[in-house]
Amino acid sequence: METEGKLRLADVFVSISDPRQAGKVRHDLVELLVVAVNAVLVGADTFVEIELWAKEKLDWLRGYLKLKAGIPLHDTFGRLFGLIDPTQFEVAFRRWVGSILPALGADAVVAIDGKSSRRTGKADTTPLHLVSAFAAGAGLVLGQRATAAKSNEKTAIPELLASLALKGCIVTLDAMGTQTNIAQAIRNHGAHYVLALKDNQPNLADSLRDFFARFKVAPDRTPHAMSDTVEKDHGRIETQREIKGKTTFAQRYYLSSLAPDANRLLRAIRAHWSIENRLHWVLDVCFREDECRVRKEHAPRNFATLRKFALNLLRQDTRFPKRSLRSRRKATERIPEYRAALLGLTPRG
Repeated sequence: METEGKLRLADVFVSISDPRQAGKVRHDLVELLVVAVNAVLVGADTFVEIELWAKEKLDWLRGYLKLKAGIPLHDTFGRLFGLIDPTQFEVAFRRWVGSILPALGADAVVAIDGKSSRRTGKADTTPLHLVSAFAAGAGLVLGQRATAAKSNEKTAIPELLASLALKGCIVTLDAMGTQTNIAQAIRNHGAHYVLALKDNQPNLADSLRDFFARFKVAPDRTPHAMSDTVEKDHGRIETQREIKGKTTFAQRYYLSSLAPDANRLLRAIRAHWSIENRLHWVLDVCFREDECRVRKEHAPRNFATLRKFALNLLRQDTRFPKRSLRSRRKATERIPEYRAALLGLTPRG
């Protein structure tokens, strides 16, 4: 695997401040972060599993890392990830992503959407909710931003946008993100937007319904373009479905800064659903995110970043292009040299 021009994990982790008391530190912070990403990459979904895997592979790990004090207990991993500044960890993640995906290119679709990790909340707290930016074509996560709840996405989205290089891209959002300030923020970054419109904007939605009702009566009076697709499978976007003899018809409305090119708009709208199918679904099924009970301090948010490091490592690799992510993840456990190549590890001299 080619690694030239790509930052190694150790290179980006040096920017993260060590939150521990200097006199009590036995394990190097950068080495522990590399070990943690390595363990999550091969299948560890908890701090206990990170400890067990790392202890089993200690001899192999020491071929690349010093690990003078060995592998710490899972409680130590948990405390460390509870203390690490999650914003610094996410900045390191974005810097690393920028090295493996230098430019998105014109018309690249960046889908933004939120997801909750259901079991990260305690009895008196809400679960972790993260808004993520996903490069639909490359299948890579670009960044994330935490919110107190789903209802706060509209305040987190501008903050996430401000951290990304989006010039020339098409940013897609569901109805929660259909806000004037968000549309303006996207345009200020040199990108276009495609925003879903539902009844959270009742006056605007009613205006569009009235417009299309008049349009249907005399379509030739309004310049327009159309694009049709035929679904041969159970795709998310359909024009018609018949269930038990009943046919239903649904319309979806979008606001966009793009020129009225039907094919271009349709591609962007359909690409938005990749954040559900290729990110949120994968995090739950392949990485068991919804089952994770990591709850202490910053640990849930930092563990979420670990998963996205691992996911991007698997996605940007070309060694097994036809294998599923689950299969690739298992291959990293079986094939040590593949694992080392993905992580950019170099043997100690």
